[in-house]
This record gives sequence, structure tokens and C-alpha cells, in this order.
Amino acid sequence: MSNERHGAVTIKGNALTVIGDPISVGDTAPDVSLVDNGMQSVKISDSNGKVRLISVVPSLDTGICDAQTRRMNEEAANLGDDVVILTVSAEHPFNQKRWCGDAGVEAVQVLSDHQSMEFGEAYGLYIKEWRLNQRAMFVLDRDGKVTYTEYIPEIAQFPDYDGALNAVKETL
Repeated sequence: MSNERHGAVTIKGNALTVIGDPISVGDTAPDVSLVDNGMQSVKISDSNGKVRLISVVPSLDTGICDAQTRRMNEEAANLGDDVVILTVSAEHPFNQKRWCGDAGVEAVQVLSDHQSMEFGEAYGLYIKEWRLNQRAMFVLDRDGKVTYTEYIPEIAQFPDYDGALNAVKETL
């Protein structure tokens, strides 16, 4: 069993338990499998050769997660072809596909951790009580090395968009 960290994340001040150990700058990013909206397996390494910004949200159907994913979709146009933005949630791929269609989100690749929660556990994000992932932002270089991490300690907080986007630009 992976490490359980009670209080690693809160929701409106109430402590929750996160499963898995956080990754750090300089680590090689865990190469896990996720599922895309077409029910196809996608590995993090499938986008090697590009800089990756991984935006993790608990649920696309909530206000902050919705805003975070829409913001990443808008930013994708400014980052060029050498950058891939992946949004990861634990929602079923059918729900993600519906949300993306309703929101007009096409510039980010939305991936699901629903099937195995492998991503959440490997990146130290798996919220045990809810079977969702903690909000976070990661930047990976072209070879899969982590150049930026942000684990948001309160689910109802926005990430540091500027910090993540600056890390992407510095990693290019």
C-alpha cells in the first residue's frame, strides 16, 4: 500500500487523506496510463519530445475545475506546437467527453484516471475519501523530467497559473 498522508489536502478546511508520495522537481515523471475520451489508453510518455503541462482537477463539473480547464484551453493557443497540455481528472471518459463538447474545449487533451487511479497514486494525488485527484499542476520537459510542481493544499483554491506557464516557457 502506498503512503497515506492525512491532511495533505483540505476542502474548506476539512482534512482529507491523499494516497501516494508527491513527485519533485528533478524527478523523472511516472509514466502511467490514462484513458482518453475515445476510450483509448494514453501514456504520459506518448508526448515525449514536447514540453508537457499537466493540469489536474478533481471534477470538471465544478466551478474552479471548469475555470482551470477553460483557462488551459485558452493558454494552449499561446504556447505553440512544442507544448502539450494534458488535463487529468478521475471522471469517466464519457463524462469528460460530454463536458469538453459543452465547454468547447479542444486544445487540451483531457484524460481520465477513473479506471485505475494509477496516475493519482503515482503522482501523490489520490484522495482516498472521494476517489478523486487533488488539484495540481506539473511541467515536464521533453524527456519526462519534472521542472515544476504545484500541489494545491485546499481543493477550493485556484492554481498559480503564472507560475506554471512561466515554467513551461523556461522549459522550452
